[in-house]
Amino acid sequence: MTAARIHDVRIVGLATAVPDRTRSANDEVERFGAEEMQRVVRNIGVTVRTVAEHLCTSDLCVAAGEKLLAELGWPKDSIDVLVVVTQTPDYPSPATACLLQHRMGLGRGVAAFDVNLGCSGYTYGLQIVASMLSGGHLRRGLLMAGDTVSRAASPADRAVVPLFGDAGSVTALEFSAGAGRMTVDVGTDGAGGVHLHTLAGGAKHPTKAADLVDVLRRDGVTRSNQHTYMNGAEVLAFALQNVPGMVKRVLESAGWSEADVDHYVFHQASLFMLKNVARSSRLPPSKVVVALEGYGNTSSASIPVALNDQLVALRRERKRLILGGFGIGWSWCAIALELGPIVMPDVVRVPDEARPGEFESLEAHRHDPA
Repeated sequence: MTAARIHDVRIVGLATAVPDRTRSANDEVERFGAEEMQRVVRNIGVTVRTVAEHLCTSDLCVAAGEKLLAELGWPKDSIDVLVVVTQTPDYPSPATACLLQHRMGLGRGVAAFDVNLGCSGYTYGLQIVASMLSGGHLRRGLLMAGDTVSRAASPADRAVVPLFGDAGSVTALEFSAGAGRMTVDVGTDGAGGVHLHTLAGGAKHPTKAADLVDVLRRDGVTRSNQHTYMNGAEVLAFALQNVPGMVKRVLESAGWSEADVDHYVFHQASLFMLKNVARSSRLPPSKVVVALEGYGNTSSASIPVALNDQLVALRRERKRLILGGFGIGWSWCAIALELGPIVMPDVVRVPDEARPGEFESLEAHRHDPA
């Protein structure tokens, strides 16, 4: 495990955006049955989730970013770093961060790149941006974290359909001499990748016609190779084996006791997962933030959505927090920090309407007959 301490960087603002389209547990009754959906809702803690039919991650992050920059009063040419954390990019290439630099009108001097992570992505992203700013040579950075994971789920997969939701987020950080310390604990075990993955679409397994066909699998679910596969039992086992140690290590590195922490804000995997993680880590349930209802599991955006939805006191108060991401990879990253007061507008609701892509007209021209 790797521990790190980052100094002289503060988080000054956070905004989140979700599609205005929702689906409820009742919408899934015809597909999965009423009794099954009652059981699922008890376990995952979601009766309504936000889902995108047309919106991309970039659309949600732009909506959140424009709102946050306006409220902060930051000129767009003052941004030095833009990191986008997502597993649902607009295109295989180029990086979504490059497209967002242009789309938002940021300066050409910005360092912009993507990070391919989901469940642990927000805390990884915070570490990356904060580390880039901590030397003082770069002043301001934006972390955009979001996914449209509902679009990657097989409609027949009861393990993910009622759980996955879509959201985007933007966190604004800046160099500030004397700002409080961020303490980080991070790690990876790539042997777990087989339990949560999407098979087709990369160089190792380019998408073929057969990959688009829905097939009945050994677990009883019909899915194609472009759909996300999740072994929920293995995800739970991984979390219970690794999250307690992650929490203990980051507390020790920060020099905090459990009593020093105001809130634990973990990746919002499911209600069942959060309850068991709290129990195995011996944490007071009242300190573990739950923000699944109305959103679902929004992958890399779940921690900022939880902050925005449940900890509105951060607009005026300072809190000691443990932020903990864990999951796909396997990967995990916890950060102990003091946060607040910050600029944090209400969650932005974005109309779920089709928006033209950057290259569609170009590609149509390229394929026109000569």
